[in-house]
Amino acid sequence: MGVGILEILAGIGLLFLACYYYFTSTFNYWQSRGIPGPKPAPIYGNLKDIMFGKMSVGDFVKQEYDKFKDKRMFGIYAIRTPVLIVNDPELIKDILIRNFSSFANRGVRLFEKVEPLSANLVNLEAKRWRPLRAKQITMFTFSKLKEMFYIVSECADNLEKILAGMIEKNDVVECCEVSARYTTDVIGACVFGIDMKALDDENSQFRRVGRKFIHADKWRAFKLRFKQIFPSLYNLLCPIMYDHEINDFFINTMIATMKHRKENNVRRGDFVDLLNDLKDNPGKLDGIELTDTLLTAQAFAFFFAGFDTSATTMSHALYELALNKSIQNKLREEIKEDLAENNGKLLLESLKNMKYLDKVFNETLRKYPVTTILTRQAMESYTFDGTDLTIPKDTKVWIPVYGIHRDPKIYPNPDTFDPERFDEEKVQERHPSYYLPFGAGPRNCLGARFGNYQTKVGLITILKNYSVDICDQTPIPYVSNRRRFLLGPAAGIRLKFTNLS
Repeated sequence: MGVGILEILAGIGLLFLACYYYFTSTFNYWQSRGIPGPKPAPIYGNLKDIMFGKMSVGDFVKQEYDKFKDKRMFGIYAIRTPVLIVNDPELIKDILIRNFSSFANRGVRLFEKVEPLSANLVNLEAKRWRPLRAKQITMFTFSKLKEMFYIVSECADNLEKILAGMIEKNDVVECCEVSARYTTDVIGACVFGIDMKALDDENSQFRRVGRKFIHADKWRAFKLRFKQIFPSLYNLLCPIMYDHEINDFFINTMIATMKHRKENNVRRGDFVDLLNDLKDNPGKLDGIELTDTLLTAQAFAFFFAGFDTSATTMSHALYELALNKSIQNKLREEIKEDLAENNGKLLLESLKNMKYLDKVFNETLRKYPVTTILTRQAMESYTFDGTDLTIPKDTKVWIPVYGIHRDPKIYPNPDTFDPERFDEEKVQERHPSYYLPFGAGPRNCLGARFGNYQTKVGLITILKNYSVDICDQTPIPYVSNRRRFLLGPAAGIRLKFTNLS
């Protein structure tokens, strides 16, 4: 006896109701706890605009922060997962510093079969993160960075040469691409001991793969949305979802480099040597298996963070300096004065002496924090100080960096680029949790000082030689890339470069 049309319709109806219940059953979570927040929608929660590429994560969280910034915290739903967004500076300090052990995880779900390079220091759970960070932190001591400064300077000299050739042909420069080629070469030489040739060849293999990783095509954008909605199925579809070009290139390159160093007894005191030493003498790593893939993932994190975040910050700084010529001229005078005192040579000490450059750098990261949110996950049941709210283990917590940095109550006229916000007295008046471009506490950015140095050296190299101005191709107003997790411009930053000599 066949199944009738009514039974089929009833089955479809029940399936629809089951799906609806699954995607909405958590939607009273924050309301039942007295926590305000925007109304979620089935399937997407509050992330519909993000998942359809209509809004970046940073812009979304800032939008919601602006609605609820007078509250100590508010709640959203990432599809069906409750996420707590914390605004209060003292509670932020509790999460990042005072009670760090309760929030040591970033709350990133890893899919190591599909995305082997994601198992890096940025994303790893606390168990693997702690011992691996302790081993890697030696790469970024002041003495180690001092040893590498001459390499940064050599890359800057090459930037100067390449830029001169480019401007001879066309005085309008796409700053994001040029900055990324410079920082790719810096990170390659300093951390991996490899000449990545990104400045000499914009289509060099490292630059091409790095560009692909940053700028997601439609297929990668689809995979990201699929992973968010169907995480378990995403993992099962590893053969389809695996990106051979990016993963295989980095894994094979690192294995070959480490093997060559070891077989030929070559040492440069860089990150590759550190990984080889770690592999040969793992010490106490609590049973962590140091596979070639896991080691490569650590290197990849420094490659990605080293070139992309610094290049984006350089580009944002040049953009604001082009819009604010008086600030640009004042900064150039400081640069010229310091170089004149050192016979035209840039020294590491110069970066400490250039106080106005430091203010410009800090204000750039205030207005354009590359990491727009900080993510954490409760490792145990936790009660927030001064509140009745207790969150259970594994609750995800976000800190709205972009919203805080653009809050007019904290930074008056936040859309105005004003380096004097970082005058020492004004900094002392603000709560430290109101400025978080590199995070804070034990899980802050390990390469912050390195990024600071290479960005400033790049800016000095450009500004000592060129006046930077807006042109008819400059994006005004600034529009952020809606498909990136990190903050970046939608279509690059084109500026006019005029030789000062």
